[in-house]
Amino acid sequence: MIEPTTDVSRAIRIEGLSHSYGARQALRNLDLQIHTGEVFAFLGPNGGGKTTLFRVLSTLITCQQGEVSILGFDLRTHVNDVRRRIGVVFQAPSLDKKLTVAENIRHQAALYGVTGKTLRDRQQAMMEQLGIADRANERAETLSGGLRRRVELAKGMIHQPRLLLLDEPSTGLDPGARADLWRYLERLRDESGVTIVLTTHLLDEAERADRIAILDQGSIVALDQPDRLRASIGGDTITIETEDAEFLAAAIRKQFGVSAEVVGSRVRLEQTDAGTWVAKLAEAFSARVQSITLAKPTLEDVFIQKTGHRFWQEKENAA
Repeated sequence: MIEPTTDVSRAIRIEGLSHSYGARQALRNLDLQIHTGEVFAFLGPNGGGKTTLFRVLSTLITCQQGEVSILGFDLRTHVNDVRRRIGVVFQAPSLDKKLTVAENIRHQAALYGVTGKTLRDRQQAMMEQLGIADRANERAETLSGGLRRRVELAKGMIHQPRLLLLDEPSTGLDPGARADLWRYLERLRDESGVTIVLTTHLLDEAERADRIAILDQGSIVALDQPDRLRASIGGDTITIETEDAEFLAAAIRKQFGVSAEVVGSRVRLEQTDAGTWVAKLAEAFSARVQSITLAKPTLEDVFIQKTGHRFWQEKENAA
């Protein structure tokens, strides 16, 4: 078996990665390094490139252009070495509903040659950690969505991978189940040193990652820790509802000499002394302003600043 030869501090290295489906460019020249032992989130709206990137990293599709190294192995030449060392939890359910919890886990373990006492010990420990030990003999079809997700995690971790890939892990989970999931992921990182890479379209979920790469139309438009991304805004955000956003934005720029953007049907500003600006704007344009909202910067504000459109704009336009 060929062992990794590159820097062990990097779990994933991506250089110049591009992928197309016919004329549609899904990924555009991505460059990225993911550190060993961190929780890393790819955040983006539907159509941003997350699914294609996940398929590449999980070895479901090959690299069309560029280079990808996972745990020190080149994804083109050592795909089987990569597969032995990663765990994957897909967005679509993969449980056999007619099998019990324990049977689902045992069948997954068999694919990796985990058997006998090793399997029994790991299976029991995994089910206890995930709070499903008392459901071992229940069929998967009888479980709630949150419990099924825990079984999916047990399957993905039974062979003790060094890298866990999760595609939209909170899909279908209620807030309590989502919180449980994140507690387990953080414990994996802290106690076992597992690198966790996930895709999500949920802004609040991405906030819990150590670092975030924001994807839009196949490109990485922002990359950093969540608090640093928010701090990059440089002030609070002011959002104005008005009947003619283009007119009002132009009027604000002309009268006050500040940047005012049109995002969708709203006018948006970033100001350090935003409270004072709310009063100025309301007084100067009282006939044009329908409402003004003042808020601390969010990841959506970062997305808007980098792309010029709202996080959910594509979805809303499609609707």
